[in-house]
Amino acid sequence: MAKKSMIVKQKREQKFKVQEYTRCERCGRPHSVLRKFKLCRICFRELAYKGQIPGVKKLAGKTRVWEGGKI
Repeated sequence: MAKKSMIVKQKREQKFKVQEYTRCERCGRPHSVLRKFKLCRICFRELAYKGQIPGVKKLAGKTRVWEGGKI
């Protein structure tokens, strides 16, 4: 889990556009966030296996597919 101070700091409007960065909305992780879902890879995988993300299904390999194409 991310520190609450870092989550609050990130939510504030930044002075410059380049200072903004993505954070997982579920756990607050700043790295490897899927922009389309606003989730980190770990949270995405957990929710995808539980079937809680609509349009995502597991294929034969370890690849997951969204209705628009490969993730």
